[in-house]
Amino acid sequence: MTNDPAATAAAAQAVPPAGQRKRATLIGALAILLWAALAVLTAYTPSFPALQVNAMSFTVASIAALILWRVRGDSIAGHLKQPPRAWALGVGGLLGYHALYFAALKLAPPLEASLINYLWPLLIVVLSGLLPGERLRWFHVAGAALGLAGTVNLVLSKGSIAFDPAHLAGYGAALAAALTWSSYSVLSRRLASVPTDAVGGFCMATALLSWLLHFAFETTVLDAGPIEWLAVLGLGLGPAGLAFFFWDHGMKRGDIRALGSMAYAAPLLSTFLLILFGQGQLTWPVAAACGLIVIGALLGTSDLRRKPAAGGQGG
Repeated sequence: MTNDPAATAAAAQAVPPAGQRKRATLIGALAILLWAALAVLTAYTPSFPALQVNAMSFTVASIAALILWRVRGDSIAGHLKQPPRAWALGVGGLLGYHALYFAALKLAPPLEASLINYLWPLLIVVLSGLLPGERLRWFHVAGAALGLAGTVNLVLSKGSIAFDPAHLAGYGAALAAALTWSSYSVLSRRLASVPTDAVGGFCMATALLSWLLHFAFETTVLDAGPIEWLAVLGLGLGPAGLAFFFWDHGMKRGDIRALGSMAYAAPLLSTFLLILFGQGQLTWPVAAACGLIVIGALLGTSDLRRKPAAGGQGG
């Protein structure tokens, strides 16, 4: 932790009263619901290369942000005028995570890469203990650990896991992705003075850099059906767009530890959506994973259901 008094004071002020904290946590949870649709929407874009999907999705998110600012009569320049460290964190988090995750999927088998990547919710819970005004309790860690156990069970239900040294680079990319997203999420709290609308600017920069990476490493595909284009639109408006605004608000104003535990609902809900759309089937391992993740989420969000002591904020 830094010893900078100004940073410490700003971080402490980021812990709002209990009522506001709960509302912000619920708003952050909306991001988790939207991320549950990421896999099924991506499955409907088979013609597009990964980086192109990323670039198109962030472009849609950027356009949506511009339209919203225009309708509200906001100053676009005002939203884009943020401190350099905010830009570094925002673009580094959004672009860095997705670039590393896509690299992991290309350099390692998807099951192993996904399993390592899903360390990020647990890392969020652990790292939150370093923030001023946050107290890490045993049930926060236990809840996140149960969520991870459920996710491991869920991943194993899709096939066998065999970590091969030949894919070490992919495993490293997946771990780096998990560290990048968890660090971005927790450090957002230390930049609580940066408005959530700034995420629109981060999406614009991420879209631009994603297009550059796409043109450098992939061949552009435009010959796709209407379903695929609609899926890209859905990605940009939901899991690769609005979700980041919800998550930013939750990280800055809500209960980070609870959101970390709740985040394991994303792979579970994603699996159920894939089953609903005929791209998977319900099995006993999936049901067992459901139980572990639900118990973990209930345990990790205990603070949200506990009445704070008079004059305190709880937790």
